Amino acid sequence: MIQAPSQRQLRVGEEIRHLVAQALERGELHDPVLDVVPVTISEVRVSPDLRHATAFVMPLGGLRLDEVLAALSRNAWMFNKLVARALRLRYTPTLAFIADGSFDEASHIDEVLRRPEVARDLSRPEEGDA
Repeated sequence: MIQAPSQRQLRVGEEIRHLVAQALERGELHDPVLDVVPVTISEVRVSPDLRHATAFVMPLGGLRLDEVLAALSRNAWMFNKLVARALRLRYTPTLAFIADGSFDEASHIDEVLRRPEVARDLSRPEEGDA
């Protein structure tokens, strides 16, 4: 059984998300890829022991995804340093970056809902409705 994240996990994840996003926004990393490609940090999930954090990221338009993930992984030590300085935790979570597939999933759902046969079925009143 998978347990829902605790309030502390959610709070720490959100703090890490803000720290990473601010560092990217301010251009603190001086990485040639991250300097030119805007990156969205949609979520950070933290393990129950708060030792590992996974950041779900997507570059603007999904362009240069592999390059962005490589650049973020190259600079993970900098993000860890920022987190260690900003958050008062016993252990600094080790950051990992992965592509966020929720954007593609939402786009696919939108595409399906726009199909004529689905729109027709959605607009049809259900049986028993008066």
